[in-house]
Amino acid sequence: MNSYLLDAFKARFPEDTLETSSFRGDETVVIRKEALKAAALFLRDELGFDFLMDLTAVDYLPRQPRFELVCHFYSSKHNYRLRLKCPVTAEDPSAASLTPVWAGANWFEREVWDMFGIRFEGHPDLRRLLMYDGFEGHPLRKDYPLKKRQPRIAHRD
Repeated sequence: MNSYLLDAFKARFPEDTLETSSFRGDETVVIRKEALKAAALFLRDELGFDFLMDLTAVDYLPRQPRFELVCHFYSSKHNYRLRLKCPVTAEDPSAASLTPVWAGANWFEREVWDMFGIRFEGHPDLRRLLMYDGFEGHPLRKDYPLKKRQPRIAHRD
């Protein structure tokens, strides 16, 4: 449907585009993590995507690369959606922060850090969002022990 979006992306990032697909009006681009921030700027400034709807991660253990960042963008001007995926290895679970491009990425990235342990380089305040500070590990990782006991924390009044 919107193959020109995919063509524009491949033309702008020929070395960084790993895969593209389209299914029922949903366009998907898979890129190398080194191009993530530049791709977000391109979507915002040149293709008219004005809304970062979501940023999350998936753990595909035992597949390598283990993790995948998934961003959903929307253009209210053109009524287009685009999914941007970015493979992330377990050996270097990090990517550039999108908070300088999309302020709304702040809490999304904190949630991904908290649940999956993926660091966002350049994030202004990367700390736990859902778990308490003393929580050990990242509970949405596939290898997180189901019966892991956590340290008790004092009740705050």
